[in-house]
Amino acid sequence: MAVHHQLSQALDDLEEALKTSQLWQVETPDQAAMLSQQPFCVDTMSLPQWLRFVFIQRLQALADTGGVMPAKCEVAPAVMVYLQQENFGSSDQQRVVKAVERVDYLVTQS
Repeated sequence: MAVHHQLSQALDDLEEALKTSQLWQVETPDQAAMLSQQPFCVDTMSLPQWLRFVFIQRLQALADTGGVMPAKCEVAPAVMVYLQQENFGSSDQQRVVKAVERVDYLVTQS
Protein backbone atom coordinates (compact mmCIF):
# COMPACT_ATOMS: atom_id res chain seq x y z
CA MET A 1 0.00 0.00 0.00
CA ALA A 2 1.41 3.37 -0.98
CA VAL A 3 2.48 5.64 1.86
CA HIS A 4 0.05 8.37 0.75
CA HIS A 5 -2.88 5.98 1.08
CA GLN A 6 -1.61 4.77 4.47
CA LEU A 7 -1.26 8.39 5.59
CA SER A 8 -4.81 9.17 4.53
CA GLN A 9 -6.07 6.23 6.61
CA ALA A 10 -3.92 7.30 9.57
CA LEU A 11 -5.37 10.82 9.37
CA ASP A 12 -8.89 9.34 9.38
CA ASP A 13 -7.92 7.37 12.49
CA LEU A 14 -6.59 10.54 14.12
CA GLU A 15 -9.82 12.37 13.35
CA GLU A 16 -11.81 9.55 14.94
CA ALA A 17 -9.57 9.56 18.02
CA LEU A 18 -10.03 13.32 18.39
CA LYS A 19 -13.80 12.99 18.05
CA THR A 20 -13.95 10.17 20.61
CA SER A 21 -11.85 12.25 23.01
CA GLN A 22 -14.07 15.33 22.55
CA LEU A 23 -11.14 17.26 21.01
CA TRP A 24 -12.71 17.66 17.56
CA GLN A 25 -15.40 20.12 18.62
CA VAL A 26 -13.21 23.20 18.61
CA GLU A 27 -13.91 26.67 17.31
CA THR A 28 -12.72 27.45 13.79
CA PRO A 29 -9.76 29.84 14.04
CA ASP A 30 -9.95 33.06 12.07
CA GLN A 31 -7.72 33.62 9.04
CA ALA A 32 -5.24 35.70 11.04
CA ALA A 33 -4.63 32.73 13.35
CA MET A 34 -3.51 30.68 10.36
CA LEU A 35 -0.70 33.16 9.66
CA SER A 36 1.15 32.37 12.87
CA GLN A 37 4.87 31.72 12.50
CA GLN A 38 5.10 29.89 15.85
CA PRO A 39 5.35 26.09 16.09
CA PHE A 40 1.88 24.56 16.36
CA CYS A 41 0.47 28.12 16.08
CA VAL A 42 0.73 28.28 19.88
CA ASP A 43 0.22 32.03 19.88
CA THR A 44 -3.06 31.93 17.96
CA MET A 45 -4.85 28.62 18.58
CA SER A 46 -5.15 25.65 20.89
CA LEU A 47 -3.41 22.38 20.04
CA PRO A 48 -6.71 20.65 19.15
CA GLN A 49 -7.50 23.53 16.78
CA TRP A 50 -4.06 23.23 15.20
CA LEU A 51 -4.43 19.46 14.80
CA ARG A 52 -7.81 19.78 13.13
CA PHE A 53 -7.41 22.87 10.99
CA VAL A 54 -3.70 22.83 10.13
CA PHE A 55 -2.00 19.47 10.70
CA ILE A 56 -4.70 17.15 9.40
CA GLN A 57 -5.77 19.42 6.53
CA ARG A 58 -2.25 20.04 5.23
CA LEU A 59 -1.20 16.40 5.44
CA GLN A 60 -4.47 15.25 3.87
CA ALA A 61 -3.80 17.59 0.95
CA LEU A 62 -0.36 15.98 0.52
CA ALA A 63 -1.86 12.50 0.75
CA ASP A 64 -4.57 13.35 -1.80
CA THR A 65 -2.12 14.80 -4.33
CA GLY A 66 0.80 12.44 -3.71
CA GLY A 67 2.85 15.45 -2.65
CA VAL A 68 6.30 15.46 -1.11
CA MET A 69 6.18 14.82 2.61
CA PRO A 70 7.98 16.99 5.15
CA ALA A 71 11.44 15.70 6.04
CA LYS A 72 10.56 15.56 9.71
CA CYS A 73 7.35 15.09 11.71
CA GLU A 74 7.49 14.90 15.50
CA VAL A 75 4.07 16.02 16.72
CA ALA A 76 3.27 13.18 19.16
CA PRO A 77 5.49 14.47 22.01
CA ALA A 78 3.71 17.86 21.97
CA VAL A 79 0.31 16.15 21.92
CA MET A 80 1.32 13.96 24.87
CA VAL A 81 2.41 16.99 26.93
CA TYR A 82 -0.79 18.87 26.07
CA LEU A 83 -3.04 15.97 27.03
CA GLN A 84 -1.17 15.41 30.30
CA GLN A 85 -1.52 19.09 31.20
CA GLU A 86 -5.23 19.02 30.39
CA ASN A 87 -5.74 15.87 32.51
CA PHE A 88 -7.35 13.76 29.81
CA GLY A 89 -8.28 10.20 30.66
CA SER A 90 -5.51 7.74 29.99
CA SER A 91 -7.43 5.73 27.38
CA ASP A 92 -8.37 8.87 25.41
CA GLN A 93 -4.84 10.18 25.77
CA GLN A 94 -3.28 6.93 24.57
CA ARG A 95 -5.60 6.67 21.58
CA VAL A 96 -4.87 10.22 20.38
CA VAL A 97 -1.11 9.92 20.97
CA LYS A 98 -0.93 6.56 19.17
CA ALA A 99 -2.82 8.01 16.20
CA VAL A 100 -0.42 10.97 16.00
CA GLU A 101 2.59 8.66 16.39
CA ARG A 102 1.35 6.68 13.38
CA VAL A 103 1.09 9.85 11.31
CA ASP A 104 4.56 10.96 12.46
CA TYR A 105 5.98 7.59 11.45
CA LEU A 106 4.38 7.54 8.00
CA VAL A 107 5.50 11.07 7.17
CA THR A 108 9.04 10.41 8.36
CA GLN A 109 9.31 7.08 6.49
CA SER A 110 8.16 8.45 3.14
